[in-house]
Amino acid sequence: MTWEIVWSEFAEKKLDGIFEYYQENASTEVASKLMVDIITGANRLYKHKNSGQIEAQLLGLSTEYRYLVYKSFKIIYSIDETGMLIKIADVFDTRQYPRKIERGK
Repeated sequence: MTWEIVWSEFAEKKLDGIFEYYQENASTEVASKLMVDIITGANRLYKHKNSGQIEAQLLGLSTEYRYLVYKSFKIIYSIDETGMLIKIADVFDTRQYPRKIERGK
């Protein structure tokens, strides 16, 4: 059995919002490249699932969350060892107020 990366509905909505923002404010090409780069960054977790730092803003939850950084975005994820799943929970723009990341608590 191999590891699988799954994106939460919330994370997918965040990606859609990021795409729409860059499509409107830059171009479709810029938005598309950013999406590919974020997804490619997340796919690096197949080989290095523990490479992300622990997300300090989400300490104290029953699930440990980690993150990778791509440009100004945090790709926030958790690891389900039993199910062999890497769960992408959020794509967070680090230019936002940092405590806003706690919205899912």
